[in-house]
Amino acid sequence: MKPHTICIIGGTGFVGRHLAARLAKDGHHLRILTRRREQHRELLVLPTAELIECKVHDEEALRQGINGADVVINLVGILNERGHNGKGFHRAHVELTEKVISACKARKIKRLLHMSALGADAENGPSFYQRSKGQAERMVLESGLQATCFRPSVIFGHDDSFFNRFAGLLRTTPLAFPLACAQARFAPVHVSDVVEAFTRAIDNPATHGQSYALCGPKEYTLEQLVRYTAKQLGVSRWIIALPDWASRLQARLLEFAPGKPFSRDNYNSMKSPNVCDGPFPEVFGIQPSSIETVVPNYLAPRRGRATYNHYRRLARR
Repeated sequence: MKPHTICIIGGTGFVGRHLAARLAKDGHHLRILTRRREQHRELLVLPTAELIECKVHDEEALRQGINGADVVINLVGILNERGHNGKGFHRAHVELTEKVISACKARKIKRLLHMSALGADAENGPSFYQRSKGQAERMVLESGLQATCFRPSVIFGHDDSFFNRFAGLLRTTPLAFPLACAQARFAPVHVSDVVEAFTRAIDNPATHGQSYALCGPKEYTLEQLVRYTAKQLGVSRWIIALPDWASRLQARLLEFAPGKPFSRDNYNSMKSPNVCDGPFPEVFGIQPSSIETVVPNYLAPRRGRATYNHYRRLARR
């Protein structure tokens, strides 16, 4: 594989940081666009990375940001919006994707890799999130570019916002833990497997025009995943699987809580099983990792040096 100049939009997020490290390992020159360069200077430890401050919704700034790239990767995605009417999802997923496609064509960049989502469906998705992701995916595949889309289930890894979020909630919630949508189904996929799929797709023309569902090797209900998290933490909690009416009520209430930990749109998204119809795509030659082989490494009770390092990270040192 020859080194490329690769522009990553959304490269400072969870997946983006892992992908940047993986691509730098192969010697690719990285242009990582970010709104706030000073907040992400840790990425400059990557020897081939360049952090570029850019307002990606500004079309001229975006064209300048991707200028000179051989490949553009769009990882931008939000799970919740500030409002409640879908406009935030449309702006982040649909409008930005349209601008990325336009910028690629203006700069004559043919290769585009795009992060979609499992359950993305422009017409029939039950949530704003899924419909906007579906619209964006369709635009990418119909763009005329050499495009590849990826549709992962929930992504886990050391600094994820899934297991770590439930771990935080379980640690601070005494005795009983009321769980909405307990029977929602997921097939968590490890972040390293997702970024490896992106990496191997770059120079593979067989992936042009394709959309790939990415799942881990096993399916679980949300209740099983939360119970597993509690076991790894070594805490005992009474997990209360809420009925549907109570799940909807919890979503309505938490939608207005600080940080919007759970929303009606999240509730609607979980109506669709977040699982794959088949195994990990053979074209990538990847054997996906299970949560059992990875999650204990970062959720198990901390001792000794691990505890020290944990508090150093909290202190940003």
